Amino acid sequence: MAYLLMFVTLLHLITLAVLFIATMEKSWWVWDGGDSSDLWYNCRFDNDTEAWFCASSRDNEWLQAVQVLMVLSVVFSSVSFLIFLGQLFTMSKGGLFYITGLCQVFSGLTACSATLIYTLHNKEILQDARELSSGHFGYCFILAWVCVPLLLCSGIVYIHLRKKE
Repeated sequence: MAYLLMFVTLLHLITLAVLFIATMEKSWWVWDGGDSSDLWYNCRFDNDTEAWFCASSRDNEWLQAVQVLMVLSVVFSSVSFLIFLGQLFTMSKGGLFYITGLCQVFSGLTACSATLIYTLHNKEILQDARELSSGHFGYCFILAWVCVPLLLCSGIVYIHLRKKE
């Protein structure tokens, strides 16, 4: 039981860290020249000065939806961890971690929705940027997709996890 508890806690913390990195870092779309775009900024690297020049992303309904859903996903996962810690010390023997699991599942569903919207509507989100055919999805986008099954699986594990002691 102790190993399962440590595994679930470690999985939750790793998933939360990766989800936070995916939300805040600047690599959701990368062009061949090294320029990148994320949920918040479009950045270009100037070879002459060897500096990044970043401008705020243009407001777009799809981009705002992705931003809100990713932030909600981080919030749900953070709240889920705090609830888990509270339940761990206050719940009676034999209790189930339903609230923790549901918050974690909601976090997975919001991350899934955000990445799906970005996948399907990246042309509208990046409409004023460079040619899309010379670019590809960046590592933050991939990290967001990796978080989806991890969040859903950890949510299901939390729902089935029973407090013993």
